Amino acid sequence: MDTRILLEAVGYLGSILVAISLMMKSLLRLRLINLVGASVFTLYGILIGAVPVVLLNGLIVGIDIYYLYQMWRQKDYFSLLEVNPEGAYLQQFLTYYAADINQFLPGFNHNPTQKDTALFILRNMVPAGLLLFTTEGETATVRLDFVIPGYRDFKIGNFLYEENAVFFANRDIRQVVSSPGNAVHQTYLRRMGFIQQENGLFTRSIRA
Repeated sequence: MDTRILLEAVGYLGSILVAISLMMKSLLRLRLINLVGASVFTLYGILIGAVPVVLLNGLIVGIDIYYLYQMWRQKDYFSLLEVNPEGAYLQQFLTYYAADINQFLPGFNHNPTQKDTALFILRNMVPAGLLLFTTEGETATVRLDFVIPGYRDFKIGNFLYEENAVFFANRDIRQVVSSPGNAVHQTYLRRMGFIQQENGLFTRSIRA
């Protein structure tokens, strides 16, 4: 392969990765992809002998590594806040994120009943996650399991279903059932230990 074409390919690859990183809603993914893109650009600068390109992208690599390290060592504080399913703040939250929610759970509509529970998951006191579910006997049927952009690194789900599973156990809930939603939501459910049944629904046993 011609050397010039190879060098151009390296440069284009770096450009594409940096562009993709800027489209990420998750800050973690943004930093990781941007790190790879900047690293490729640094290599490109070395190969073509462009010192400014090497210095700029080398600096970006260092910045990405620094912030990724800070994110890794940060100890998040999680807590649960149960709210009125008909409360004004909950209604405004759902309205604000309506378009985003509809991407994960098309057709979602909030019509609370007396059997419904609304639970905010606070991450460093930010209402980053919302769980709406209906209880029937020992089964909690999830109507909405949503995390706002920037916090979708599975930590909220792990806290809810693993570290704080006692919340469900204290309510005599032994099984959580969820509709599949879109492909991304299904990936999340599987990551959280849900198993898809023949009827298409996902279920997870609660052990606390």
